[in-house]
Formats: sequence, structure tokens, C-alpha cells
Amino acid sequence: MLTATLERLRVDRQLEEALTHGADPLHLALVFGIDEKTAIRYADSARALLEQTAQHPTSPSGK
Repeated sequence: MLTATLERLRVDRQLEEALTHGADPLHLALVFGIDEKTAIRYADSARALLEQTAQHPTSPSGK
């Protein structure tokens, strides 16, 4: 079981925002007040996750 820390929650929230808003670094920088390099890193991670999901979709049963 993972322990929920404030840092982990913050990171998860920023990544979720990147996934739901098209991985736009400018949007992330404006919403969270983070620097451009951090915003680009989150956007890159979101794009990689989106690509991975598109290449390996899960079945309707979740397996």
C-alpha cells in the first residue's frame, strides 16, 4: 500500500491535469505556478502515458 503524502498528491494532481488538458506545458505552468522546465517534464510524461495507453488499450474486462 502506498502512503499518501502531500508531495505525491501534488505530483498526481499535476499529472492528472496534464492528461486531461492535452499535455500543454503552458497550461500547467499557469494553473500550478510551476517553472517551464517542470511543466514540460509533466507534459512529456503525460504524452508518454497517452501513447502507451493508445498502443496497449485494456480490454473491457480490465485484463
